[in-house]
Amino acid sequence: MGCAGSSQAKQDEGVRKIRKPKPWKHSQPITIAQLTQMRDEFWDTAPHYGGQKEIWDALRGAAEADVSLAQVIVDSAGVIVTTSDLTTCYDERGAKYELPKYVLSEPSNLIREN
Repeated sequence: MGCAGSSQAKQDEGVRKIRKPKPWKHSQPITIAQLTQMRDEFWDTAPHYGGQKEIWDALRGAAEADVSLAQVIVDSAGVIVTTSDLTTCYDERGAKYELPKYVLSEPSNLIREN
C-alpha cells in the first residue's frame, strides 16, 4: 500500500534533490561587496575545515551554479546531500562539509549599490 516500506521509498532514501535555499536575513544589512568578501574568505579557508579539496571545489561550483547544474556537479563528485539546500553534505568517505547560507544565496537585506 505504498508508505515508508515501499520499494519507491527505499529507492529515494539518501537521494536529495538540490533546491534553492530558503530566504534568510543577515544580522545587519550588507552590500554585495561585503557579501563577496565573506564568500571569498570562506572558500579560501574551507579546505582547512577538513575533507578533500576536490569536494570543496565541487561544492563551490555547485554553490555558484544554477540549481540544475548544481545537481549535476554534486552527483558527479559523489557528494551525499543531507539537506537539499547544500548546507550539510558528506563525501563518500564520510567527511562532513557544512556550507553557510551566505555562500549559497543572497540575504533579503542585501544593499544593492549603484
